[in-house]
Amino acid sequence: MGLSREELIQAVSGQMPEKRWKHTLGVMESAVMLANKYGADPVKADLAAILHDVAKYWPVAEMEAVIRDNGLNQELLQHDKQLWHSEVGAFVAERDYGVTDSEVINAIRWHTSGRVGMSLLDKVVCLADYIEPGRDFPGVDHIREQAERSLEEGLIAGFDSTISLLISQRRVIYPLTMLSRNDLIAQL
Repeated sequence: MGLSREELIQAVSGQMPEKRWKHTLGVMESAVMLANKYGADPVKADLAAILHDVAKYWPVAEMEAVIRDNGLNQELLQHDKQLWHSEVGAFVAERDYGVTDSEVINAIRWHTSGRVGMSLLDKVVCLADYIEPGRDFPGVDHIREQAERSLEEGLIAGFDSTISLLISQRRVIYPLTMLSRNDLIAQL
């Protein structure tokens, strides 16, 4: 591991506006809390949370180039640009920040869409992103309540809220998000 935690925080916080860094701090806090509650590794949860939005404010053209030039998931380019930063962030965590732990890299990669067969760490980071203390959107309290019951219930509530919003806005739903939701329901 190249950078210390402090150096990593310094480097990542410089990649985003202060408001988004506050969100990241909230995700770090929630990820560690969920990890401790549900038996994931809190150190890995913290690391993935620090890096989860590292590419969020990169120029769209730069994210597109990283996806194209490095053989990443090309299908994403046909979908909402909001999905790109997680794929790029996972790549950058390894390339620029020396993260070699595949669990951490996967938790970054899948924190927006989820995936079928989410790992414990995937679930923790994805759910932390929904429920961090600074989040304030319709339905967030319901997601937080479900998160008290189980990671799966919390994530289903989170994906339901995202899918409902996309439907209400007549926007395309990324198929993997639907598949992730269905897989979580099957796990209950």
